Amino acid sequence: MELTSKIFVAGHRGLVGSAILRALEAKGYTNLVYRTRAELDLMDRDRVLSFFEEEGIEYVFLAAAKVGGIVANNEYPADFIRDNIIIQTNVIDAAYRNNVEKLLFLGSTCIYPKFAPQPMKEEYLLTGILEPTNEPYAIAKIAGITMCQSYNRQYGTKYISVMPTNMYGPNDNFDLKTSHVLPALIRKFHEAKVNQLTEVEVWGTGTPRREFLHSDDLADACIFLMNTYEENEIVNIGVGEDISIKELAYLIKDVVGYEGEVVFNTTAPDGTPRKLVDVTKINGLGWKASIPLEEGIKAVYETFQHEYLVRQ
Repeated sequence: MELTSKIFVAGHRGLVGSAILRALEAKGYTNLVYRTRAELDLMDRDRVLSFFEEEGIEYVFLAAAKVGGIVANNEYPADFIRDNIIIQTNVIDAAYRNNVEKLLFLGSTCIYPKFAPQPMKEEYLLTGILEPTNEPYAIAKIAGITMCQSYNRQYGTKYISVMPTNMYGPNDNFDLKTSHVLPALIRKFHEAKVNQLTEVEVWGTGTPRREFLHSDDLADACIFLMNTYEENEIVNIGVGEDISIKELAYLIKDVVGYEGEVVFNTTAPDGTPRKLVDVTKINGLGWKASIPLEEGIKAVYETFQHEYLVRQ
């Protein structure tokens, strides 16, 4: 990408999209295009096609998606598969029809089988059953990957797909019903501290292990890959280290400064036993994550206090 290339960041208000937009601006890219949902509904095919035709987009970061944690995936499975398939289909096809130079599709490590060997290599895709609690979302993302690869094969496009591990960072979703585990725990411990509660409940046994990548690291990796990678195979983006949910809970408890007890609700679902991606490929290409987990959580908690709580 040239610094003056016309770059569309789809989903610029979300956790990932906002990080990509910040990173592009920081690196000196000056011709950035983004739209709110009110300005451009990505589920409206005709509006998306018109937008691409009018704007002359050269590069696309497709970070727009319907996302959520275990609770949201359990309650809204139809929404997750339908909305994501429609959004990515509209954007990918419009990019092709309007000669976009390159597109980067944001997938998710939930595409890998529930019991995939750890750490998960890119070639483990479609080698086993998925985790039932997020299967609709995972299948939508797998469809997006296959769509990018198929357009490359049939039309000679340059669409790449990246699989980030569990994300956290500024502009995260802190809603207790629809958020992922890390931001949900930040809010739970903060509210327990403010309200002087004696205990905080954490879903599950605490034994599952998860890897957490700061959104600023992901954004840096996406720009790096957009500028250097043109193969048809997917690329994992992660830190290469994981932590148990129990360890994460106590880490966030310490960062927040909560002094009560932590209680694990063992009747609640745990989800996938372990999710750690193999980052050999991206490290070999020349990129590594740089933000330590505790440092990242401290920064997010500060943002949460200064920005999220003000909007309540």
